[in-house]
Amino acid sequence: MAMFSLAIRARAKANPLLTRRALHFRNFCNGRLGISTSESNPPDRSVAGTKFLESFKEEFEIGSRVISLETGKIARFANGAVVLGMEETKVLSTVAAAKGDAVRDFLPLTVDYQEKQFAQGLIPNTFMRREGAPKERELLCGRLIDRPIRPLFPAGFYHEIQVMASVLSSDGKQDPDVLAANATSAALMLSDIPWGGPIGVVRIGRICGQFIVNPTMDELSLSDLNLVYACTRDKTLMIDVQAREITEKDLEAGLRLAHPEAVKYLEPQIRLAAKAGKQKKEYKLSMVSEQIFEKFERGEALDKITQDVKSALEEECDEQSLNVLPKVVDTVRKKVVRKRIISEGFRLDGRHLDEVRPIYCEAGHLPILHGSALFNRGDTQVLCTVTLGAPQDAQRLDSLVGPPTKRFMLHYSFPPFCIDEIGKRTGLNRREVGHGTLAEKALLAVLPPEDDFPYTVRINSEVMASDGSTSMATVCGGSMALMDAGIPLREHVAGVSVGLVTDVDPETGEITDYRILTDILGLEDHLGDMDFKIAGTRNGVTAIQLDIKPAGIPLDIICESLEPARKGRLQILDHMEQEISVPRNQDDRNSPRLVTLKFSNDAIRRFIGPLGALKRKIEEETGARISVGDGTITIAAKNQAVMEKVQDKVDFIVGREIVVGGIYKGIVMSIKEYGAFVEFNGGQQGLLHISELSHEPVSRVSDVVSVGQQISLMCIGQDVRGNIKLSRKATLPRPESETKSVVEGSAPVTKEKPNIWASPENLSKGEQLESTLEELVPSKMENTESNRSASLMPSVVIRSAAECDEEEKSAGLSKTSKSAPKPKGTLKKGSKQKKIQSSDNMPDLSLSIMLSESLSRMGGNEEFASQDEGEATLSDQNDKETGGKTPVTPQKLKLGTKVTAKIYQIRARGLVLDLGGGIRGMYKFEPNGEREFTVGDKLLVQCSSFTSKGIPVMSMVDEE
Repeated sequence: MAMFSLAIRARAKANPLLTRRALHFRNFCNGRLGISTSESNPPDRSVAGTKFLESFKEEFEIGSRVISLETGKIARFANGAVVLGMEETKVLSTVAAAKGDAVRDFLPLTVDYQEKQFAQGLIPNTFMRREGAPKERELLCGRLIDRPIRPLFPAGFYHEIQVMASVLSSDGKQDPDVLAANATSAALMLSDIPWGGPIGVVRIGRICGQFIVNPTMDELSLSDLNLVYACTRDKTLMIDVQAREITEKDLEAGLRLAHPEAVKYLEPQIRLAAKAGKQKKEYKLSMVSEQIFEKFERGEALDKITQDVKSALEEECDEQSLNVLPKVVDTVRKKVVRKRIISEGFRLDGRHLDEVRPIYCEAGHLPILHGSALFNRGDTQVLCTVTLGAPQDAQRLDSLVGPPTKRFMLHYSFPPFCIDEIGKRTGLNRREVGHGTLAEKALLAVLPPEDDFPYTVRINSEVMASDGSTSMATVCGGSMALMDAGIPLREHVAGVSVGLVTDVDPETGEITDYRILTDILGLEDHLGDMDFKIAGTRNGVTAIQLDIKPAGIPLDIICESLEPARKGRLQILDHMEQEISVPRNQDDRNSPRLVTLKFSNDAIRRFIGPLGALKRKIEEETGARISVGDGTITIAAKNQAVMEKVQDKVDFIVGREIVVGGIYKGIVMSIKEYGAFVEFNGGQQGLLHISELSHEPVSRVSDVVSVGQQISLMCIGQDVRGNIKLSRKATLPRPESETKSVVEGSAPVTKEKPNIWASPENLSKGEQLESTLEELVPSKMENTESNRSASLMPSVVIRSAAECDEEEKSAGLSKTSKSAPKPKGTLKKGSKQKKIQSSDNMPDLSLSIMLSESLSRMGGNEEFASQDEGEATLSDQNDKETGGKTPVTPQKLKLGTKVTAKIYQIRARGLVLDLGGGIRGMYKFEPNGEREFTVGDKLLVQCSSFTSKGIPVMSMVDEE
């Protein structure tokens, strides 16, 4: 037998599995080893046997959804392991405790939550194609698990515990965070670790005023409440809320609904632990002896007593007591402070229980930034800054559930100097991520919708000094910084932290007396039982985070704390609104700009260039960020100067919708005697007439512009064929003498909104005729006595270069253009030319007819525009026809007024009539009218009506 044992040991060194197989050992379903009794029929060692895994399962229903708890099949070596499933979402949670005893004065509990992409059948989109460091969501879910389970470990239990929760599969319908928290509770119940559970965790939503238990992700997107509630059978452990200004009354109703629903998780865990749980192990607890506490019972100063006790322990060589001395001092201080608060209502800084510390608010602390604010509450100080970015700056989220991007981010930083300590800055800190997310939830409820405000917004919260509730100070400072940045918040959001001090019966553990503290200090947070952070507006709550130290607090006390928090929040809002109550008007050139332009897909392809080279070049040259969508180009620039530079480049490459009065940049393509042809707005051409080059007389076009020169132009109109008329002088400042004359003697000029041209096919023929008449008839406001002494600048029909060359030969325009007018006195511009839509029925008008408008005189006998020899003005002709009477003026033209008019133009549906005095009227052909008309014929007409635009409509009068 000894030789057999030695042989087995020798073979075991080569292969450890041979030891168990040689001795006929096998695994039972409970994981223990035993010896097979069937020695007469030994198994075939060349064939693998079948392993049986005994599992235990509990199923129950909460909120119309079936939930299962299963153990024994997966992670059998863990101290406790449970798989919790809801539909197709399954989460594994395991717990383990370190071996051996370690002397500590705190509980080293670590909770790791992980979401791997395989849970949704995806490969990570990273370079290594594997998951890396924990993401923000994983840290937040780990905190959600940690906060309710930590208070239930026994006092003095300082052994290292690790909880690992992993999502095995996800259907995207349920958020796995709540499932992981309940699975962790069940795993702790199965383990041998001493723990005062179980707990239940439930999520509550609300849609259209109706509460929903365990809502899906689609339901949460419609809900105005996202409440996560954790409790034992009769006490509350944790509350986490994100809401859209829910009232305290509705919030209390949601909490009271959540408690019984969460309790439904307890019994299945207890039944599962009874089937498969381990016996709780006796761990060594680090408790402080009563003898040490007795040394602090004298009423002397605490520091002096500490020194005396330390000296006594050193003389006794009691190393263990010396190690826990700081913990004892802290416990004694805690008892003294709590006793004074309960018995006397006396706080550390002398405030009343419901009193808020003094507030200091300053918006715009750093003016060069997009937005900034400094907020002080007592000694707690936070500096918040706002940075605006383009839509593509939004954070990408690689989580299993929820939206793929996040356009609002709040990053909270807690440097060591804010509490006068030293430390090393590392990566993501769980506490910083948690505090920043709480403030982010609070402010998210009042942000404008993405359609109204497409910017990406980032808030940086830098804690400058900490003495209690820096996260709520971040909410206040962040709200002011957002308004300082010009973001249209619905209203301010403020937050305050509420604490609790209780007196507990040592025998029963029941609370006999308690005090609620508003706006707690850092030491009150440390020595108290509760840190209840509540943020919201005047209308309701937007975010809540409840953390407690004892093993639960009654829900009635939690609900009672809502009212003091509301009163304190209103006091803080008063101070914030005194500093800044409405968003600032960001009209300065340093504020960021965001513009979305719409183009055709062909134009966008032209803008992007081959492989996006042109777009990247513009971004590199200007520093702006450009994103291209389906038919849109979005430009984000750091200031107005950069935006103008980018828009000029986009307009030059792609062009934009032409607007009368719009300013464009173009390049001179060719020069004629009468003007220059300019290419602008993405390849379109227009005519810059010689009269529109400058306010000063111009004899030659080449004296002002040259081929290839880039110039700024204003679109001043469009002719009947749709050709574009441009003006350079409209973009130049007017001479002082001319400006002074206009101010002193001209009629007021009404500012018109830019008129966007419609396509000709969208206008009826009647609208085309009325549009043409509107161009030809001067405005009634400008037909005054002063207007008759002013000259109208000639209008120009813009055609192609070939057409204009042909017109030069036929009409002799080149000769006319050489004799530039010399203005004397005040120059008053005539009515603004409106857009004219081309039509197939419109006759081809000669250039001389269109240019014979400006015939008024200045200074008695000198003219601005030449007339054909032997031709008198229309007003003079009317004077002769009416026997030298005063010509018709807009003031005298009324319904029934008879006038001898001259046919100016013949259109498809009517006539354009010259009524004299520069007034045009319209006459519509009668049905079945057979009369023929000729340009220049005189007709006796009377005013029968006016169009909506003030154009007189004339009717024929039979001559007697």
